[in-house]
Amino acid sequence: MPSQTPDVVLLCEMVDGQEGDAFVLMTAKESAMTRDKKPYWRVAFRDAQREVSFPVWNNSPWAEACRDQWQPGRFFKVRAVYRETSYGPQLEIGRIREVNDDDRQQGFDPWMCRPRSRFDSVEMFQQLTALVEQHVGDAVLRALVLDILITHREALLTLPAARRNHHAYVGGYLEHVLAVTQTGVWLAERYTEQYPAMDPPLSRDLVVAGAALHDIGKLRELNHTPQGAEYSPGGELLGHILQGRDLVREAAAAHDIDAETLLRLEHVIVAHQRLPEWGSPKPPMTPEALIVHYADDLDAKLQMMVAALAETDAEQAFSTPRNPMGRRIFRGLPAE
Repeated sequence: MPSQTPDVVLLCEMVDGQEGDAFVLMTAKESAMTRDKKPYWRVAFRDAQREVSFPVWNNSPWAEACRDQWQPGRFFKVRAVYRETSYGPQLEIGRIREVNDDDRQQGFDPWMCRPRSRFDSVEMFQQLTALVEQHVGDAVLRALVLDILITHREALLTLPAARRNHHAYVGGYLEHVLAVTQTGVWLAERYTEQYPAMDPPLSRDLVVAGAALHDIGKLRELNHTPQGAEYSPGGELLGHILQGRDLVREAAAAHDIDAETLLRLEHVIVAHQRLPEWGSPKPPMTPEALIVHYADDLDAKLQMMVAALAETDAEQAFSTPRNPMGRRIFRGLPAE
């Protein structure tokens, strides 16, 4: 017999046949119809690591509540049995209600149902600011970059790098920007040695500052909530590149920064996606902008590829092409 008071568990940790209470985010609800013209609702619930999608039939005891009360974007406490079926994981719901303040005592946190970086956000922020302090020699430029980062610290700790595609999870922004800045440091040092006679010299200061701030416009592009990230009106109409340039220019008004240094920093931000169809009004026209572009592009695309491989069964030689890169990724020859 099932327990009368199941333990509170994580949806992602439930195994086939297990009953438990879980806090979940409703991510989808759509009306559908079978080939036999039988209507039903297809719903989906998730926590940070698992999403469960299943039908609610019109003769279900939950059909009326599903139709009239359940809304995507809301958090629920469910008592359910988890089932692995031929149609994928499903829930046999016994009880369901929206969460309330008392649920926090049992571990509910509105951010708990969002995928998150495997790295600690506070540590990543500290690493990023340390790179700026260590590698940006221009005191005024260094102060500007640190001013922007520290002013927006709390938002940056949870911000995703994108609404979807790459690093689209809590802490994803810092994970991505830290990686781009680390790569930028290495590339700047490598090419300074490679081209000692470059005139003007390659500026490691601008590479690091530009890498640390290249996506700062995401603060204005995305409305970030525990339910997910959506584009703000400014995000839809302007994107993050122009808003990032604006944010840096506004902050620079409080710093006595050299006009050409600011112009070059703004160019790194404006050009970091290289192509107009990707959002950049100008291609990279300085060595520093070129380095930041390729460091950014590599980190974003590699994370997409890693995610596609992680979602591919070990028995499969290739991933599905249904991924942000739009092509099949080779996993390896199946074992014989």
